[in-house]
Amino acid sequence: MRGPEVPGGLEPRAGPEVLGQAARLASSGLLLQVVFRLITFGLNAFTLRFLSKEIIGIVNVRLTLLYSTVTFLAREAFRRACLSGMRNRNWNQTFNLLWLTVPLGLFWSLFLGWVWSQILEVPDPNVVPNYGVGVAAFGLSAVVELLGEPFWVLAQTHMLVRLKVIAESLSVILKCILTAVLVVWLPHWGLYIFSLAQLLYTTVLVFCYVIHFMKLMNSQELTKKSLPISRMTDLLPHITLNGTFVNWKEAKLTWSFFQQSFLKQILTEGERYVMTFLNVLNFGDQGVYDIVNNLGSLVARLVFQPVEESFYIFFAKVLERGKSVKLQKQEDIAMAAAVLESLLKLVLLIGLTITVFGYSYSQLALDIYGGSMLSTGSGPVLLRCYCLYVLLLAVNGVTECFTFASMSKEEVDRHNFIMLALSFTFLLSSYFLTKWQGSVGFIFANCFNMGIRIAQSIRYIYRYYRESPHRPLAGLLPSPFLIVVFTYFLFKGRNVIEQESTEILALTKP
Repeated sequence: MRGPEVPGGLEPRAGPEVLGQAARLASSGLLLQVVFRLITFGLNAFTLRFLSKEIIGIVNVRLTLLYSTVTFLAREAFRRACLSGMRNRNWNQTFNLLWLTVPLGLFWSLFLGWVWSQILEVPDPNVVPNYGVGVAAFGLSAVVELLGEPFWVLAQTHMLVRLKVIAESLSVILKCILTAVLVVWLPHWGLYIFSLAQLLYTTVLVFCYVIHFMKLMNSQELTKKSLPISRMTDLLPHITLNGTFVNWKEAKLTWSFFQQSFLKQILTEGERYVMTFLNVLNFGDQGVYDIVNNLGSLVARLVFQPVEESFYIFFAKVLERGKSVKLQKQEDIAMAAAVLESLLKLVLLIGLTITVFGYSYSQLALDIYGGSMLSTGSGPVLLRCYCLYVLLLAVNGVTECFTFASMSKEEVDRHNFIMLALSFTFLLSSYFLTKWQGSVGFIFANCFNMGIRIAQSIRYIYRYYRESPHRPLAGLLPSPFLIVVFTYFLFKGRNVIEQESTEILALTKP
């Protein structure tokens, strides 16, 4: 038998408290991402010396796309709906809804695994052996990770920062250690190496969350943290006392987010879908593009992603979804506007810095990271163009973070139609620009579509605050002094920087 129902859940916290917790979550997430990316950054540079670029392309593009697609389609909509600041929440119904991610993930894993194995082009077994095993392992790892979804959402809503840091750190470190050991001692295993490492990662991640809550049930911290559970079985699915399995308001919001998430996945991983399904690049070129893409997006993932995830929770708790500015607490509205303006100023400054200085140091960074395989050919051009894309990523992350946290269900549904048109435009532009400009065409298409997404979010934010004295979009207007400084370094200082890069390159050559 289950414990008593928890009819109300947690009341949304006061604005300043939520802001402080969101800031701590963002800072810890930032530190966590820095450690992760530095580890994987070194691991990728290490594996480039032992494995072919074809295997790198299969793992980083084809198999990673399978894993990310399954997890994204199965859980993203549930996460967004269940992290919203809903009053009088019945947590038992929320847990029931979250457990639906497992059968949904199993369906997507089986279906997409069949597509990846039977429909898409299979690599040459002499070049990339054990491809079928890799598909099965990455699909299975996605399902395993979904088993921890109720634990993850409960931890996020109650700001259990330390748990997230420990779980993700331990799983990533163990994955990297296993990969490095197998690459050195058994490089002929090929995809077996990455399959075992991926399964280890998801298994350790889920066990960390389960073990933490098991220990929490037997400690006095349970009362202090005001968790809506009294024993581990409260997290399992069951029929509630009123006979309703899920909260239908949450379920409908989940469906709306699912439609939007499906389109967002196409926009986020669009170039990989084009490479995978349309075969515009061979596996070797896919490997080079993915390496440059990971290097170019390093700062975006280090800084912008944890900020977006953490402050989405802040905006969702402080603002009441679907209500106009006049009908909400004005101190919360003012706080949200001030935070949004500050975030826009921060990401704009970081993005402009990366764009200006990244342009000149691209070839040096690639030569140090991967040698001549990356620093010659299209690699430097790819990274230079990606620096501009990082600026757009920075702005889009914050604007969409606010937009999706404050939109009503009807507004999310309307936004889905725009995203649908944008998805088709992105796929078409990616295909034709790649045929015309090669792998650089992917970045051009991404920049074009990211610009449209930013314009949509800016339009929504402007209309949202139109009836208030607050103008958070002023954060997108850099000071004249800043524009002058960046312009100088971009045009006048570019020759000096390139000369220094050439001298450093000469010193690094044997």
